[in-house]
Amino acid sequence: MKRVVRQSKFRHVFGQAAKNDQCYDDIRVSRVTWDSTFCSVNPKFVAIIVEASGGGAFLVLPLHKTGRIDKSYPSVCGHTGPVLDIEWCPHNDQVIASGSEDCTVMVWQIPENGLVTPMAEPVVALEGHSKRVGIVAWHPTARNVLVSAGCDNMIIIWNVGTGEAMISLEDEHPDVIFSVSWNRNGSLLCTACKDKSIRVIDPRKDGEKIIAEKEKAHDGARPMRAIFLSDGNVLTTGFSRMSERQLALWNTHNMEEPMTVNEMDTSNGVLLPFYDPDTNVVYLCGKGDSSIRYFEITDEAPYVHFLNTFSSKEPQRGMGYMPKRGLDVNKCEIARFFKLHERKCEPIVMTVPRKSDLFQDDLYPDTAGPDPALEAEEWFEGKNGDPIKISLKNGYVPSKSREIKVVKKNILDSKVTKNAENSAPSSKCATPAPSVPEVIC
Repeated sequence: MKRVVRQSKFRHVFGQAAKNDQCYDDIRVSRVTWDSTFCSVNPKFVAIIVEASGGGAFLVLPLHKTGRIDKSYPSVCGHTGPVLDIEWCPHNDQVIASGSEDCTVMVWQIPENGLVTPMAEPVVALEGHSKRVGIVAWHPTARNVLVSAGCDNMIIIWNVGTGEAMISLEDEHPDVIFSVSWNRNGSLLCTACKDKSIRVIDPRKDGEKIIAEKEKAHDGARPMRAIFLSDGNVLTTGFSRMSERQLALWNTHNMEEPMTVNEMDTSNGVLLPFYDPDTNVVYLCGKGDSSIRYFEITDEAPYVHFLNTFSSKEPQRGMGYMPKRGLDVNKCEIARFFKLHERKCEPIVMTVPRKSDLFQDDLYPDTAGPDPALEAEEWFEGKNGDPIKISLKNGYVPSKSREIKVVKKNILDSKVTKNAENSAPSSKCATPAPSVPEVIC
């Protein structure tokens, strides 16, 4: 019987590591034992968590500042414990959030051309966790909404604009949370937990917030990851009982059995998934691996199709993933990774070979742009908004930078007023409420 090869425009995607002069050298990448990416990238900057004595720090480098990085290069160093996770705001290329072992989440405004002096003062510090904060993730479509997860098994959703913890999910997870992912319009969260369960959560719902759950999604004891795909399905990476690494796909409306499970190898590095909703390609980067595997997700069985593997010699300590609007469309670049070695950061470009010089609109459908669809208050009131898309036909031109406006706002005023209305007048003096900066990014 003749074997039919499945047609796919991504079958011939190839990866290419940058030349030495395009790498970022002499960076002491963090050695902290935490399974995060240690790196976050946007069209302007690359941020990397680094070793720091007496606290936690991360470097923020303009993309063009390649070559050897001086040891005295200024860093963001406001945390008192090691930084565990960082993420750039999708709606402002100069705003980044960081979570740390010091139990705080901090939001920073990076100057237009990068740091000139060390930065120790965040725009706002968000305090609410009782143990280290290992995950931070910005809302994909609502301005100033940030989710954080800590080793106190708690998820907090913040309105960064007022510095308030708006939603606390305290009872949903009995153990450490390994990953938190928003769906495409940010109406749902998907989490992977140490109790081997994956959960789909509607954080704004009254009463029972868990709307789907699968116990023992992967049998192995090592950490899992779970991310939403654009069609609402959930993709997980984990380990089998025999310590084989697995990739599984789940339908959130029926999580009894996975739609498909792919066994990969017996390496013990946690697989970090990166997903491109425009092309439906998932890239898996294992911690400590020296390869990136990529798969195409389709609507028909077997749903997950292996495309290829990019291999190199050095193992990766972490990985940054460039948003679509930061890619070079003239070179048919469909993904760019920033691979962390022990002492350097190396860009890796994924390209679809094409002969034509014209814009390839099948590779670049309209993609999520930097403008938010909603304000934070609208989202907390129950509204949803799909990403506002932009065309990449003429390349992405960054909009003018917007300063975070810091407006002193008394967040306890409304609570004090409500309490005063509800209770009888008291002769005791009220203590003035602390003022919190309002962040508008």
